[in-house]
Amino acid sequence: MTDARFEVRPWGSFTVLDDAATHKVKTLTVHPGLRLSYQRHERRAEHWFVVSGVAKVTIDDKDHTLHQGDYIDIPTMAWHRIENPGLEPLTFVEVQHGSYFGEDDIERRSDDYGRA
Repeated sequence: MTDARFEVRPWGSFTVLDDAATHKVKTLTVHPGLRLSYQRHERRAEHWFVVSGVAKVTIDDKDHTLHQGDYIDIPTMAWHRIENPGLEPLTFVEVQHGSYFGEDDIERRSDDYGRA
């Protein structure tokens, strides 16, 4: 089932490209200098592929720098976040896989926007 849906968030925006029983696919854009919450998911893993810009990805307190064409896997229950340390927008594709893809499967450890 395809469900193209655009949503604005404090850090940028995302578009859901596909929302199926077995996976969810999104494109996300993060504004320069901003980041998502430090979070984990009980019922899904994620795969991130950088389309443009530079990403600083933190997984279980270890930092990784990704550039256009780079990718990284986020295991289920791993604490993770992505931020844009650059001067241009960061765009990446996120493929979620697991047993559940709802936004309520987010446990936040810290958040710049008061959601933790």
